[in-house]
This record gives sequence, C-alpha cells and structure tokens, in this order.
Amino acid sequence: MGLPALAQQALTATLGGLGANPARFEASLLACDDARIAELNSAFRGKPTPTNVLSWPAEERSAETAGGRPEMPQAPPDGPPVELGDIAIAYETCQREAQQAGIAMQDHVVHLLVHALLHLLGYDHIRDQDATLMEAVEVRTLAQLGIADPYGDGCG
Repeated sequence: MGLPALAQQALTATLGGLGANPARFEASLLACDDARIAELNSAFRGKPTPTNVLSWPAEERSAETAGGRPEMPQAPPDGPPVELGDIAIAYETCQREAQQAGIAMQDHVVHLLVHALLHLLGYDHIRDQDATLMEAVEVRTLAQLGIADPYGDGCG
C-alpha cells in the first residue's frame, strides 16, 4: 500500500475514532528523505538532524488543562473541508526505525501519521497527563486498524 492510501487510512481511523466525519477534513503531506526532514527540523525546531515525522497545525487547538481533550474543529456539512495542517514524513528514518523495531514499515508509517494527525488536532505529549491521553488515543486508533500497541511492546 502506498503512502497516499496509508495517509487516508490514518486520517479516516483517527478522525472517525474521535467521532468526526473524515470526509470533512484534510491535511497536506510531504514525503521526503532524511536530508530534507533534517532541514525542516533545523528550520522549525532548531534540531539539525533527521526525525521521522513533523507536523504543523493550521490552528492552535491544544487543551488548556493538562490531560484535557482538545476541542475538535467544527466542520460544516458542506463547503470545503477543514484544513488541519501539514505533515512531513521521512522515508529513510521510518524504514530504519521499522527495521530496528522488527515491525512492518506500513504499520510504523500509519502509527506516525496517526501521531502527527493528533498533533494537528491539538494533542501533545509535553505534559505527562497530555502524553497519557495522546498515547491512549493512538493505541485505540491503531487497534481499530489491526496494528499492535507500539508503546506496549517497546516499538514506540
């Protein structure tokens, strides 16, 4: 399965699992190599090294209280879909991580896309309570897709 199909699968499962109509939302996706993601990581995070995935939300949606659910954006029933933001994912890093963890590349990519989509929706993992919530949503979403808990088996 190619990246567009994996991205659609991640978007559908993530938004559907949160009670939203996936057809009413969209996100931009950049597939890149380690060199390009290192440039982006340096420019936006001050870290000049490759990473697996980066995300840039279109709007700040994080919850004010630690462990609180971010407010879901409201999508009108018609008109253009709500733009959630942008995601960049690095093939080389994903491939290396999947091989090191002994997991299927597709499963790892879907996990990272679910993770990035949750960031676009205001979820984060800086505060412990927020990390617990975000991880639970990830694990539940991945389970719906038949993908094992990436945190429970040390593959996160």
